[in-house]
Amino acid sequence: MVILGINRNRRSASNPATILLYCLYFLVLQHHLSLVICVYLYQPIEDYVIFCGTLNPPSNTPDGQNRTWIADTIQSPLFSLIESPKHSPSQTATTSRLRSSASQYLYTSARVSHTEFTYSFAVTDGPKFVRLHFYPSSYLNFQRFDSLFSVKSGNFTLLKDFNASLVADYTQDHEIVSKEYCIHVDPGQRLNVTFTPTNSNNNNYAFINSIEIVSMPTYLYFTDPTQPGLPLVGRDFNDFQIDNTRAMEMEYRINVGVKAIGPEGDTGMFRSWEIDVDFLEKVRPASLPYDVREQLNYGNFRIILRRRMFILPVAPTGRARLKDVRSAGDRVFQIFLAESMAEVSADVILWSGGRMVPYYKDYIVRFQNGSLDRTINLSIKLQPHPNPNRRAYDDVILNGIEIFKLSDESNGNLAQLNPPPPVSPPPPSATESTSKTALIAIVVAVASGFIVLFVLGFIIFRRRLIRSPPKVKYGHSTTSKSLPSDLCRCFSIAEIKAATNNFDDLLKIGVGGFGNVYKGYIDDNTVPVAIKRLKPGSQQGAHEFLTEIEMLSQLRHLHLVSLIGYCNDGNEMILVYEFMARGTLRDHLYDSDNQPLSWKQRLETCLGAARGLHYLHTGAKHNIIHRDVKATNILIDEKWVAKVSDFGLSKVGPTGMSRSHISTVVKGSIGYLDPEYYKRQRLTQKSDVYSFGVVLLEVLCGRPPLLRTTTREKRKGSLVEWVRRSHREGLIHETIDPLVIESITPECLKAFGEMALKCLADNGDERPSMSDVVWGLEFALELQERSEEETLLGGALCENTALLKKESKEEEEEEDDDEESKMGFTSSEVTVSESKSSKMTISSSEDQALVSGLVFSELRDPTAR
Repeated sequence: MVILGINRNRRSASNPATILLYCLYFLVLQHHLSLVICVYLYQPIEDYVIFCGTLNPPSNTPDGQNRTWIADTIQSPLFSLIESPKHSPSQTATTSRLRSSASQYLYTSARVSHTEFTYSFAVTDGPKFVRLHFYPSSYLNFQRFDSLFSVKSGNFTLLKDFNASLVADYTQDHEIVSKEYCIHVDPGQRLNVTFTPTNSNNNNYAFINSIEIVSMPTYLYFTDPTQPGLPLVGRDFNDFQIDNTRAMEMEYRINVGVKAIGPEGDTGMFRSWEIDVDFLEKVRPASLPYDVREQLNYGNFRIILRRRMFILPVAPTGRARLKDVRSAGDRVFQIFLAESMAEVSADVILWSGGRMVPYYKDYIVRFQNGSLDRTINLSIKLQPHPNPNRRAYDDVILNGIEIFKLSDESNGNLAQLNPPPPVSPPPPSATESTSKTALIAIVVAVASGFIVLFVLGFIIFRRRLIRSPPKVKYGHSTTSKSLPSDLCRCFSIAEIKAATNNFDDLLKIGVGGFGNVYKGYIDDNTVPVAIKRLKPGSQQGAHEFLTEIEMLSQLRHLHLVSLIGYCNDGNEMILVYEFMARGTLRDHLYDSDNQPLSWKQRLETCLGAARGLHYLHTGAKHNIIHRDVKATNILIDEKWVAKVSDFGLSKVGPTGMSRSHISTVVKGSIGYLDPEYYKRQRLTQKSDVYSFGVVLLEVLCGRPPLLRTTTREKRKGSLVEWVRRSHREGLIHETIDPLVIESITPECLKAFGEMALKCLADNGDERPSMSDVVWGLEFALELQERSEEETLLGGALCENTALLKKESKEEEEEEDDDEESKMGFTSSEVTVSESKSSKMTISSSEDQALVSGLVFSELRDPTAR
């Protein structure tokens, strides 16, 4: 398994959602270490490198690159520099030598200005790379931190209030900042790039060191209108078009191998490829040794093969395995993007038509940005197909990755917020003592006073500790652990009271161990929220209050309830969440007046919750164990999207490879508690899997985990044991909720039930990971949807059959009314009737075959799943 974690340090300045284009590159090769494939090098129509603020191109430009090097102070038919005559012109400046850079020639000079200036390029129509290079430094009388400007090209906003120094300092190991965009130029248009200083400060200025304009193949990144569109991962939409009205910003371009690739190593478009080791979150010990990997001159990509941890390490004779990958089906694997299944069965040889044929796949991922997020982790995960019958070997393959962000369709925005400024130490005091004697006296006096105050404070603290339970003070008070006010909002108690009408009981929507939950409105009564208020004097609630803020303030995911803020005013401890209009999952299963969920809705709800838990286990910065997974902690929003909530008992999982569990006091909810965790007091991610398995049974049976009523049969007291016993006796159908028993298909029931029981294995090592659970639920949902399609088609056939029979009967009745006509045409009419009947039967048979084809179109081998 390869997991590539991508940390997005920036978020969109205005977009409610970020749309990303994933390009994955694959190549299957045979086993020859000297293998070289001749690759066609693209010859760009335009290839300009503009050196800004200099009279001549620098002398240290690389040899062997047949590029056009131009200084922007020299008149050229290729471009022009446009400035307003009403304002002072821009200035040119040279830069100090960079500490380390392979491309220093791009940063030897700069154009700086307090006013707007534009570079206008004469280019052919079609898509172009636009690369902007910045070296944040002090130029002439322009200070480094005063650079603040926007960059536009046509209708696209590339940068907004951009501060290059903040971006460079945030990355820590970089002096320079480079931005790459893909922009389509219409016929007859010029490519304009405009730099505009922000007006908030007279000292603000814009600058640029160099610009690259490089053409590209027409449909390399943009969609060919004559071809099918791209799949939108996680959605039932496979025709996403990237047309000429969109621009793209390159976020990441990664060579999956052992080295980075510079512009000179690219296939004619002078792209730079980063090394992958900085992004690999988990490197499995079963990876092939480096001497087994094949090096290939396809853009200098390298092949890298990784497998899941439970696969045995490859022996030295494993070299032959590369050579044996000869045909479709030898290496079949799965691809997950942003925790969603992108490919159920990826087979590069099947896609490309043979070995040694480069192939790439494009995917679209729509990522909802939270209003308070600072960082977002995106993941790309490859793993062998879980069914060994679908593959010959346990390898996966990936050569390269490109990720682009698409512009906002409504306003063409690509800009992102600047990273937070670095924390500066407080300035030293300017006051100094004028004599050594006075200094000593002050020190002695301060020390004596401190000792006296410390003793008095200790005595007072001990008395208060004896008289009253400890109170937790956070946020505005001085504590050893401050709350993350920079990651979520800090509300005053006045704001909370205004939002809840002074905690009006009419707005109370829930009661829990933490306290009461109210519905409220913030931001001028425009945003509904859920407000959870801690019971006064609750010590356990105080701990959970801090835990939940620490956890949720750093987590943003579609299937996790978002924490908007908190209140720590006075003795109040209050949490403010996004409002989930449809309540808990349990509210739609049993003991409620709400409309029960259909079986398909139940599947989709379980799948959403599983994705949220999978993100906690693998996608967050530190793996997190929820520890209280249950039906009441899975909430449903207005659009029926399921989200995991209540992180008061959550724990950060083990961080080292040598540790697989956490030793901790047992906490959780009765009926959902992992028996292995209860016995050994060892908490693992598989404890969450067990609890989620109980939830799956609740969804299937429409019953709580513990049946407390005395009217029930005793053997049904434990939902888990009842379902296990029924499964062993072949009576699993008797456990299904009567409200959905007519709609669930046998294939879906088998897949869903087996996954639930696997989650409930007594031995945690035998339980699936949440990744496997997500895959299993996606498969069950696919089986259900295909069966429903078959049912709909079958219903239409039945209606056609009934209509034909009705028409035939009406014709026979008309014949009976006329004796002579009947005698004269009996034989003919009978023949016609038989013909219609025969035709109807054949049509029904053919349609039934068509239905079977739809159901098993992806199941070539019935044993494959």
